[in-house]
Order: sequence, then structure tokens, then C-alpha cells
Amino acid sequence: MSGWLVLLGRSSASKDIELLVLRHEVAVLRRTQPKPRWDWADRAVLAALIRLLPRTL
Repeated sequence: MSGWLVLLGRSSASKDIELLVLRHEVAVLRRTQPKPRWDWADRAVLAALIRLLPRTL
């Protein structure tokens, strides 16, 4: 229940960035069957997006 309250207080941009991070992680997991392999581009995308998220997450 408290998770919903936290979401209400966050900005739309913060929610959008978090969704992009999660979608990218899902894309990586889908393209590799036995074990996901992160290449340098995956790490760069996630690092850039994570820096935009609020520190409280």
C-alpha cells in the first residue's frame, strides 16, 4: 500500500526513466536464453538512465 503513495509523490519524468530502465533490462533478458550477457552498450544505457533517477530509489 505504501508503494502506491510513493509513486504518487514522484514526478512523471522519474517514472518514465524507471520504466525505460526496466524495459531495457527485460530486453536484455529476452535476447539471451541461458544466461543474460550485458555488453558495454547495455551498461552505458543503464548507467545513464540510473543517474537520472532520484537518490531515494
